[in-house]
Amino acid sequence: MEKSISSLLAISKRRSLPALATFIATLGTSVAYLAVAPHWYETSARLMLDEKRVSLSELGRDLTQVPSGTAGGPSPLADQAEFVKSQPVLEKAIVQVKNDLPQNQLTVSEIKRGLKVKIVPATNILELTYQGRDPNFAAELVNAISQTMVEENAKAISSEATKVRVFLQKEVPLARQILQRAEIAENRYRQKSGIISIDDQTKSLVLSLANLEDQERTLVAQLQEAKSRDISLRQITDAKTINNAYASVRSGQDEQVKNLRTKLADLETQIIQTRLRFTENNPTLIKLIEQRDAIRAVYTQELARVSPGNATIPPNKVASDSLSQELRSKLIVNEIERLAIENKLKSVQSLQANLQTRLAQLPIKELPLSALARQRQQAATSLNMLQSKLEEARIAEAQKVSNIRIIEEAQPPTSPTSPKKAAVLVIATFFGAILAIGVVLLLELMDNRLHDGSEVEELLKLPVLGVLPRLPVTMLNLEPSEQFLDDVALVEPYRMLLKTLEFRSTHKPRVIVVSSSISGEGKSVVVSHLAAVSAMLSRRTLIIDADLHIPVQHRLFHLAANPGITEVISGNKTLLEAVQRTDIKNLSILTCGELHTRPSQLLESAAIESLIAEAATKYDLVIIDTAALSDFVDAATLTQQSDGVIIVTRPSFTHKGVLQKSVSELTENRISILGVVVNGIKNQTRKSYHYPRQDYQAQFRPKKHLTYLESPLNHSARNQISMSSKGLKNGQ
Repeated sequence: MEKSISSLLAISKRRSLPALATFIATLGTSVAYLAVAPHWYETSARLMLDEKRVSLSELGRDLTQVPSGTAGGPSPLADQAEFVKSQPVLEKAIVQVKNDLPQNQLTVSEIKRGLKVKIVPATNILELTYQGRDPNFAAELVNAISQTMVEENAKAISSEATKVRVFLQKEVPLARQILQRAEIAENRYRQKSGIISIDDQTKSLVLSLANLEDQERTLVAQLQEAKSRDISLRQITDAKTINNAYASVRSGQDEQVKNLRTKLADLETQIIQTRLRFTENNPTLIKLIEQRDAIRAVYTQELARVSPGNATIPPNKVASDSLSQELRSKLIVNEIERLAIENKLKSVQSLQANLQTRLAQLPIKELPLSALARQRQQAATSLNMLQSKLEEARIAEAQKVSNIRIIEEAQPPTSPTSPKKAAVLVIATFFGAILAIGVVLLLELMDNRLHDGSEVEELLKLPVLGVLPRLPVTMLNLEPSEQFLDDVALVEPYRMLLKTLEFRSTHKPRVIVVSSSISGEGKSVVVSHLAAVSAMLSRRTLIIDADLHIPVQHRLFHLAANPGITEVISGNKTLLEAVQRTDIKNLSILTCGELHTRPSQLLESAAIESLIAEAATKYDLVIIDTAALSDFVDAATLTQQSDGVIIVTRPSFTHKGVLQKSVSELTENRISILGVVVNGIKNQTRKSYHYPRQDYQAQFRPKKHLTYLESPLNHSARNQISMSSKGLKNGQ
């Protein structure tokens, strides 16, 4: 996490200039836009769609009633919001403010583009907003639109009332005729059916049926009682029929019949006594029998006379005694009463059936009557309602009301609403930051150069031997050497590099090849200053300038180029004869010598091997400066006679692809790579190696050491350094 943050900070610092330029350009563009953009003024008014029914008549209140919108259905407030932007409303508003309208805003489309209508949430309020260049005109136009909306609403309500009135004036006479026809039909049916009042008649019939049911129950009880008496009397009197009983009673009460019955009883007594005394042939007995028969015949005739239908009654059935006569008389009376009760019961039941039939027919007769009554009532109700609505329509038509009212008028704005400076600047700041970040990312994607030492390890998977500081221009050469060697902050990184080489090697390295992927990464300066530090540490050190294409070492030490390595390889000079001593103790240089037209031929010869071997025996440390790896294979050739090669990189200069390719070729050829040196880091080690004693010693340092290059005696040296300043000035 810390590594990522440090990388981001490094990238931000590295790309700060283009990012800042992009950000400032974006802000500058926004400021320029604010300066040249036209100013727009916005004003607003508010209308309320009143839900109160604001009319004197019921119809007027209905016309002004705002219908409630259903979920997902049409909304009255939304309808009004769309009506505000309709062409009729805007044209009438234009007529009201025509004298104040600019020529380029006389059209409805121009006004419609600047007009906005918003429904205030959870209210019945419309907010009308207009944006224009003239604040006074904007306010006047919005007020005109608001007033037009109120007038149009009132006009619409009045128009609806007029339509209703015209319609009702035609419908009222028709409704009156319908009522008259319904009344006539109902009266005719009442006369035909005899129904006056269904309820009263039903009630009367029900009461009559109840009385008849009571009478029926009473008669049934009386009939049962009469039948019980009849059965009892018949059993006592042994009368089979009522006629026999009547005849028996009449026979027992008639005087002649009584006399004849007495005579017959006497004759019967005499006959019995005579038979006891005489035989059957006795003339007295025969005479008595003849008398009895004659009287019996008369008796029979008399019974037939007194009995109904001339029925004959046996003598033994004649009620001769008073009790029998009384019982038979009761039987006759009871029979008569029973018959009367049965007849009355039949009459009651017949009347009851008649009433039930009439009661059952009442609902049937009531249906047409009810239909006719309903028609009459509906016709009457319709007529009354139409007459009432007609009066209400006349009132609503005459009354000018509107359910839209202005609750807030538009006022001329005092300051422009567009462009909004704060919003534009905030947006510009936001997009400026986004563009700056985009520029940084784009530059990072396009930039294929190394930027710090951490990238070297991740890219090459090789150890970083040291991180060397960026040297001041006055310390690029080592003549005089005191400026560099006395600066602890500059010397310590090189000393650390030497120690790292010793610690990471199984044996102390004697011959080191120093190269870089491309020219300009400061390998020659690293060689010279590393050798100077090594010599300062009492090591016999030799620099061999094997870069026969662009030699630099003789310039850094202000030495002559001849004799050099070319003379030793060709045999014109020995190693010790060609080596030149420097002002630094223990430090010698074998310069390039006379430049050869075929430098590769010299470096591939056997003489170079003997030269390096001889140098390794006579010096503690030999550092070979070679050409760039991407340009020549000199470093690969010379590394075979050394302990390994050190690759020098420079942040913001070394190309990753070239470096990877160079290292890959060395690895494939099995050439020993001691490690990588990161050169030219700004202010990285000076803070770590700052000693107070150093500043104290600097006060007593001879002035000539600080101004060596500026002295007249070193004018020629300055000229030599300026020749290679293009490759050394920015990164060694």
